[in-house]
Amino acid sequence: MFTLARLELYRLFLSPLAWVILASSQLILAYLFLTHIDYFVQIQAKISAIPGAPGVTELIAIPLLNNAATIMLLIAPLITMRLIAEERRNDSLPLLISAPLTVQQIVLGKFIGTFFFFIILLTLIILMPLSLLVGSDIDIYLLAGGFLGLSLLAASFTAIGLFFSSLTKQPTIAAITTFACLFLLWIIDWAGSENMVEQTSLFSWLSLVHHFEPMLQGDIATSDISYYLIIISTFILLTIRHLDSERIN
Repeated sequence: MFTLARLELYRLFLSPLAWVILASSQLILAYLFLTHIDYFVQIQAKISAIPGAPGVTELIAIPLLNNAATIMLLIAPLITMRLIAEERRNDSLPLLISAPLTVQQIVLGKFIGTFFFFIILLTLIILMPLSLLVGSDIDIYLLAGGFLGLSLLAASFTAIGLFFSSLTKQPTIAAITTFACLFLLWIIDWAGSENMVEQTSLFSWLSLVHHFEPMLQGDIATSDISYYLIIISTFILLTIRHLDSERIN
């Protein structure tokens, strides 16, 4: 399983797409990071006399992590679209399924390898706010909560993308359907804003953002972590079940 995960990560970095995504996302987020710093410098004199005013972490680091979540929403379908669809298109999926590996090991290997790519991306992102330690104080606990939220968000994106990649042999179709599902889960709580309380609560619970935003504020709740674990395990199990049915047939 871990050998397959290393192979998947290696194959990702053989593709120019992974390098382009890493470079472009870092470029965009670096620009936004500098913009947040410039804004903080402009208002620092005004808020310095206010008791309990937000500091560097709240005005620079947290908005950056929030922007990073949006960037991941856009790039996740591109990273996950080839996971199984490419194997199916190249007719190598039957060979992979018939290999001396269980379907569970194949799916988990591809999931872990792809998720580790996002961990590399998140590590590069988190280095930006950590660089502020040179000249200011950073709320490490708040930053760690945001990083945990981004990691769980990335794992959920990977599991969902892996499932939709297993349904087709066209990576483009896998990317479109993955983005549609992620975007729906991103905005689903908007749909219930004018409906009944029960519906609103259901839509809010299903929303990826609803469970991510508290972590950005340092509020780490087991209910939010459980939600992401449910999403991850559900889509991984669906992928295993789908591929297992193909092995039987």
